Amino acid sequence: MNAIQKEQDYTARYSLLPCFYWAAFCSIISYASFYLLSIGYKNSTIGMIIAVAGAFSAILQPVVASYADRADSLSLKNIVLLISGVQIGGYIALALLHQKAFLLTGIIYGVEIGVHQVLTPLINSLGTETINQGKKLNYGISRSLGSVSYAVVAFILGQITVKTESSSVLYMSILMLFLLELSLLVYPFRKQVKASADTVSKADAPKTSGFAFFLKYKRFSVLLIGCVLIYLSHVMINNFTLQIVQTKGGDAGTMGTGQAIASLIELPTMFLFGWMLKKAECKVWFKISGLFFFLKIFATWLAPNVPVFYGVQFLQMFGWALITVSSVYYVNSVMEDQDKIKGQAYFTMTYTIGCVFGSLLGGALLEAYSANAMLICGSVCALIGSAIMFITA
Repeated sequence: MNAIQKEQDYTARYSLLPCFYWAAFCSIISYASFYLLSIGYKNSTIGMIIAVAGAFSAILQPVVASYADRADSLSLKNIVLLISGVQIGGYIALALLHQKAFLLTGIIYGVEIGVHQVLTPLINSLGTETINQGKKLNYGISRSLGSVSYAVVAFILGQITVKTESSSVLYMSILMLFLLELSLLVYPFRKQVKASADTVSKADAPKTSGFAFFLKYKRFSVLLIGCVLIYLSHVMINNFTLQIVQTKGGDAGTMGTGQAIASLIELPTMFLFGWMLKKAECKVWFKISGLFFFLKIFATWLAPNVPVFYGVQFLQMFGWALITVSSVYYVNSVMEDQDKIKGQAYFTMTYTIGCVFGSLLGGALLEAYSANAMLICGSVCALIGSAIMFITA
C-alpha cells in the first residue's frame, strides 16, 4: 500500500511542473504579440523579435542539454530552478520599465521568450528521467494538466486584457514562474549517480554532440526537418492569433477563448495516451499528429467567422496534443542513455526553429499582404512537413 502511494505521488508532484510551465508559456509567448502591439511594435517587428528569440533559444538548447547529460553537471531540477529564477528577474524588470523604455522592453521580452523555450526539453526530461529511474509517473496525465492550466490562463488573460492594461501579462508571467519555482523545490528528484565502471565506459564512448549526433541518428535527423515545417505552421496560428481572429470579427477576448478551447480539447488525448499506446505503436500516433497540424491551419484559413473558428480548435486534439506526448515517448525510446536529454532538446529545437521562420514569415506576410496569405503559406508548409513525418517516423 505504501509503495502504491509513493508511486502515485510522483505523478501528482511532477504534474505541478508542466502546469505552471505551460501557464507561463501562455502568458509569455502566446500573449507576446498582444503585449508588444500594445506598446507600439509593428507586426513585422514583433515577428523579428520572436524570431531572434527563437534563434537564441535554438543555439542555447543543445548547449544546456549537452551540459545536463554530463555526469558532473548540476541536476536537471537545479538547472530549471536557476533558469526560471533568471526569468523572474527579467519580468520584474519589464514590469518596472512598462511603456517607459521602448527598445529595452523589446530586447528583454525577446530574451524571456528565448529562455523560456530552453526549459521545454528540461521539463520533459525531468519526467522521462524520473521514469527511467524506475519511478511510477504517467506523463500523459501530467501533460494534460499543463493544458488545463494553459487554458485557464488563456481565458483569464483574454478577459482581463480587454478591460485592463497589457501589464497584466507581465504580472501573470511572474506569478506562474514563481509557482514553478516552488513546485520544483518540493519535487523529489535527484540526479542518478552512475557506477564508476559505467562512468568510465561512457567517458570512452564516442561523442554525440553537434554534427556527430546527426550522423548517428540519420533518420531522426530527417524527421526533424518535417517537424520544423509543421511547427512553423503552428507558430503562425499561435503567435498571431489576435490578427487572425480580427479578420473573422473577433478581439482579444476571442483570442483567449479560442486558446482556452484548444487547450482543454487536448486533455482526452493526453490523459488517455497510455491506453492509446496499447492500440497502436507510438510512431503511428506521431504520423497522425502531423496530418492534423495541416488540417488545423487549413481549416483556420477557411473559417468564415468566430463560431467556426472556435470549432476548428477541436482539431487540436490530434495535432498539438498528440505530438506533445508521443514525441516525448518516441525520443526517449530511440535515443541511447547518454543522448536522451540531447534528443529531447534537438526535438524541442524544431519548435524553436519553426518559431524563428514562422515568426519572420508570418510577420512579413501580415505586414505586406494579409492574415489569409499567412495561413495559405502555413498550410503548404504543414502539408510538406506532415508528408516528411509520415515517411521517416
